[in-house]
Amino acid sequence: MEASKLDQLKIEREPETEPGPSRWPVVLIIVAVLAALSYWFFFKPEAAIEVRTAVAREISSRVASTVLNASGYVTARRQATVSSKFTGKVMEVLIEEGMLVEKDQVLARLDDSNVSTSYALAEAQLLSAQSSQKESEALLTEAQAIFKRTQNLVERELASEAEMDSARSGLDSLLAQLDRKRADVRVAERQLDVWRQQREDTIIRAPFAGVVVAKNAQPGEMISPVSAGGGFTRTGIGTIVDMASLEIEIDVNEAYINRVKAGQKTVATLDAYPDWSIPCHVIAIIPTADRQRATVEVRVGFDVLDERILPDMGVKVAFQEDEGPDANSSGADALLRSAGVLVPQSAVVVSGDKQYVWLLVESIVERRAVATAGERGKEILISSGLAGGERVIINAPAGLESGLRVKEIKG
Repeated sequence: MEASKLDQLKIEREPETEPGPSRWPVVLIIVAVLAALSYWFFFKPEAAIEVRTAVAREISSRVASTVLNASGYVTARRQATVSSKFTGKVMEVLIEEGMLVEKDQVLARLDDSNVSTSYALAEAQLLSAQSSQKESEALLTEAQAIFKRTQNLVERELASEAEMDSARSGLDSLLAQLDRKRADVRVAERQLDVWRQQREDTIIRAPFAGVVVAKNAQPGEMISPVSAGGGFTRTGIGTIVDMASLEIEIDVNEAYINRVKAGQKTVATLDAYPDWSIPCHVIAIIPTADRQRATVEVRVGFDVLDERILPDMGVKVAFQEDEGPDANSSGADALLRSAGVLVPQSAVVVSGDKQYVWLLVESIVERRAVATAGERGKEILISSGLAGGERVIINAPAGLESGLRVKEIKG
């Protein structure tokens, strides 16, 4: 009995099962796959852009021998000190040194009080003459009517010949008066034009487009087109230089003038920029010699103007003569005589007034600004910014930027 009760108090245990394989490796694999998928989704690499390239070919300039060296100065063919047509008091000056001005731009204004008064008087005289002309026209109309009536009465023998003569005389007198009044109107109009022009002359304008290099007058000063012999009257408002007309004037010893000819290539070097060689050409040889100095003046023009070139700068010029039979060639041959590198036209990108190319350096894109010097067929001469042997991208696809890694397809 007691044994059966003790058996009821026992806890039945389930039979132990054999341990199975661990689930942790499966969980770790699933986590790794999910992490890889997440990384690929958020940081997936974009497909590399494919580009075609070409090699920049270096060309060297042909040697040109120097036949003569000379020195001179930069001058402007168009330069003017702007003044007034008459003596007057300066009321306003609208220019400063270094200012760019356009043709007919107002530079200064003179005192026009006296001229304006005379203009108003001439205008009133014109109105008076026009009114007098209208009065004469009205009297003439009346005289013509009187003449017709008198003529009709004479034909009907109701008026005498004396009345007819009086009517005719009055008509002729008014015709003469009307002609004189019309002449007076024309005189008044011409007088008004004179004062209008004088009033316009008080406004001083630029004769051509250029740069102001000197401001010579201030408001309150007197200005005159001729020297007044004193120190209180200016002879000009300012000096304007047309920078597009800059050239070089050189005095060549007459013993060497036979080495110079029109159109000859030259190289100029400014004293201010001794390392800068400027291509130039001979414009003309002035057909006269200076007896005292035994020199002949030669005008040399710049092939391309630059803002660094300023009037009155000192300059040295080397007159050159090409070696070989093609010294006078032009076009593509002239391009070949220039130093630089040649690249396909499709490699140069134009953005506004700037030009650049895309370089490929070890599969990395690099943007570089360049300067061009001309074209030859489908190629462009790069004068600076690029070296021979460098690879440039042609027909650059959209989306290129510096530092981008691309796939090269040699073209």
